Amino acid sequence: MPDLLFTPPCGPIRGWRDGDVTRATGIRYAEAARFAPPRAAPDHADVFDAGGWAPSCPQLPSAGLVEALGPGVVNGLPHDEHCQRLSITMPADRRDDEILPVMVWIHGGSYTSGSGDLPTTDPARLVAEQRVVVVTVTYRLGLFGFLGSDEARPANLGLLDQLEAFRWVQRNIRAFGGDPDRVTAFGQSAGADAVAHLMLAPGARELFQGAIIQSAPLGLSRGRRRMNEAMSAVAADLTVETPAAEVADLETATELAAAPFGVLRNMPFGTQYGHAPLPDEDEVAARWAEVAPHFDVLIGNTSQEARLFLDRIPAVARLDRVVIGPLAIGRMLTEVLVIAFNETIYARDARAFARRHVGAGGRAWRYVLSWRVPGNPYGSAHAIDLPLLFENPEVWAPAGVLAGADPADLTRAARSMRRIWGDFAHGRTWRAVRVRRVIRLRRI
Repeated sequence: MPDLLFTPPCGPIRGWRDGDVTRATGIRYAEAARFAPPRAAPDHADVFDAGGWAPSCPQLPSAGLVEALGPGVVNGLPHDEHCQRLSITMPADRRDDEILPVMVWIHGGSYTSGSGDLPTTDPARLVAEQRVVVVTVTYRLGLFGFLGSDEARPANLGLLDQLEAFRWVQRNIRAFGGDPDRVTAFGQSAGADAVAHLMLAPGARELFQGAIIQSAPLGLSRGRRRMNEAMSAVAADLTVETPAAEVADLETATELAAAPFGVLRNMPFGTQYGHAPLPDEDEVAARWAEVAPHFDVLIGNTSQEARLFLDRIPAVARLDRVVIGPLAIGRMLTEVLVIAFNETIYARDARAFARRHVGAGGRAWRYVLSWRVPGNPYGSAHAIDLPLLFENPEVWAPAGVLAGADPADLTRAARSMRRIWGDFAHGRTWRAVRVRRVIRLRRI
């Protein structure tokens, strides 16, 4: 691909070569005033130099995860509340006549942190190995994008941003070698929750055909109205003139308003039913069933999601060390907590989602990711899928979840996972697959 000037309908864009891939980064797909729905970015006649990473939405530091996930999880990108940008990564050796499946990545981070272009989720290996085009999306977070109460501050603005990104992909991705008729939305954690809810949006079936839902906290998606109202009351004085840094700082106080609401406080920001583009809460299950025939779904979780979170709670850490005689009672009780947390937040609803989807005429595959580093206390924790899917030794080496990993074993596991994700994006189907120590996968 010697010519790095692309000519999509939005206007000419100049990309750049990066080893085995070609990139076009930091492309604006939408624009919006604060607390306003997005609109498509205007077309441009001049060449846009797509050589810079997308800025992230203003957010508080996520330093609490550095020990587990490494310093790459800290968002060092510039902050800009007008962050509606996307980046495209494609194989550098793609032929001019080669049209490839498209995978659109929606990052996680509890709807309050993260960015499309973090080094921890660089899709270069996935792109080069599986011959796909990956689009990474940056969208509004926290008080900017996922807490609304009225017309002055609508709900689900971040979700509306994501829909605009998919519309941009449909219109422009063919110029980058992508097939607009074979688009897979994929995301992890809050990003997976977003992917599941994007399926409910009017017109979504024209925007993507596949959904990979990785460790979505679907167990936290219901019964949020009273919590959202309490949080909105704390943020009631926010205006379009409030400095962006102050908006981000107010998120801590806003999250504290979620404390009385039990397990829901684990993800205080999120999608809100009954606000565009989502139906009322009592219509959600029926709507998911209605759209099922239009989407293929790969949905699952890791086998020990809670290991990322429970070890950060002092009371649980103390419990883990309790020994009575020859019995490690504390360790056994901690494992019970891990299993209960997995079921309540992740596994139970993922199974129900897959069963409903198939029962309504869709196709679904269910997976459990069980790979872990032997002897590592994090085990198969939440986010262990990220260093496999986005393998990058330099970035992920300091991560606690990989401490003690055998590089060859890590690479084998990573390639196995990327192959499954790539096969799904290409439309290759499986009756049943079991990859030892990596993933248990079956057709529902």
